[in-house]
Amino acid sequence: MKKRFLCLSLIFALTAAQVMPVAAARKDEVQAEKANTQSKLSATESKEAELEEKKNNLLGEIDSLDQNLVQVIAQIDILKGEISDKENAIVETKEDLAEAEADRDEQYAAMKKRIQYLYENGGSDAWAQMLLEVNSITDLLSKAEYTEKMYQFDRDELEKLRDTVQQVTDLGNQLEQEKAELEEMKQAQEDQQANLETALEEKKAVASDYETQIANVQAQADEYRSLIEQQNAELQKIQEEEARQAAEAKKAREKAAKEAEAAAQRQEQQNTQKPQNNNNNNNNNNNNDDVENEDVPETPSNNGGGNNENVPEPETPSYEPEEEEQGGGGYSATGEAVVAYASQFIGNPYVYGGNSLTNGIDCSGFTQQVFAHFGYSISRTSDSQAGDGRGISYSQSRAGDIIVYSGHVAILTGDGGIVHASNSAPYPQGGIKYSSNALYRPYIAVRRIVD
Repeated sequence: MKKRFLCLSLIFALTAAQVMPVAAARKDEVQAEKANTQSKLSATESKEAELEEKKNNLLGEIDSLDQNLVQVIAQIDILKGEISDKENAIVETKEDLAEAEADRDEQYAAMKKRIQYLYENGGSDAWAQMLLEVNSITDLLSKAEYTEKMYQFDRDELEKLRDTVQQVTDLGNQLEQEKAELEEMKQAQEDQQANLETALEEKKAVASDYETQIANVQAQADEYRSLIEQQNAELQKIQEEEARQAAEAKKAREKAAKEAEAAAQRQEQQNTQKPQNNNNNNNNNNNNDDVENEDVPETPSNNGGGNNENVPEPETPSYEPEEEEQGGGGYSATGEAVVAYASQFIGNPYVYGGNSLTNGIDCSGFTQQVFAHFGYSISRTSDSQAGDGRGISYSQSRAGDIIVYSGHVAILTGDGGIVHASNSAPYPQGGIKYSSNALYRPYIAVRRIVD
């Protein structure tokens, strides 16, 4: 009986020992597959971040081109207005010129009539006749002076009209030249407008291509994340199965040990009762030969290996569940703790696509690594982090919340400032640094990761 229980205990132990190595081998295999998938996911997320950075840079160039185009179009409108003003001035100048020329011609015609009248009525004897008709020398001088003034007036008026015609002509020529210069400037601006529009179309096409690539990369990353979830689920099942098998093996060992101990106790009782039974049997045999002797269990020999205490129990395989993803690091998950931990790395360099808090990291990698220290898993890019956690208003924000800008993300420090990985310039202009004004640029969202 005792040997049977011992064999049963060994069978349970050997069965558990055979099953667990198989589960452990599969567990190692799944963990290796998961590590490979995570490596691919990290590479895909880095590529996505790189494409996002390129797209954001390109969008910045597009914005700059749009602003330049707006300025050029505005300049063209201004030039059109100035050209229109010059055309109106030229029309007015031409009208003034025609009027001045008409006055000049009229004055010239009047002067010719007066000269013609003088000669037709006086002829070569005009001066002699004027001398004969005068009553006195004073009258003679008066007529001579009048005649002289008349001639001088005609000459002065003709000079004025000639100067006026010349001034108006010069002004017209100047306006025409200025209009031509404005036309040239307008043409240059229109050429620049055409070039800017062409450049914009090209860059928008490239940006659209980036968006397609990013969508493909995101789809691939989602596949990797789904695969990791499946692998985590399989690992969880393996761990649960290991725990179940370990519990069953322990229960079987305990049961076998109890049964072996009970068998040993029964054997000991039988050994104690054996001499008495033998005496009774002898008496019975002497008194009644027809009574059969009872079967007495064989007393196990100390050298026969039948003692249960000499059978070693199989070791219970050690099992420790893996550390859960949430709440790791042993630190208090508060907003102030997040800011304090993040501030330890101020002064370290910025590296685009980097993931090291000490050797180089970018803005979204910085926030991801900081929160990962406290067991919180957030996205890898700033655009994706705009959907992580819980959305709140800026007025409700506190230390440890993240603020997402266009193409950038930072951790709010609670005093109106932020700690973030800024750019590749040396610290304090760039790198991981503290900035006192969180609203130095428009933001997209404020998210609470640690409640």
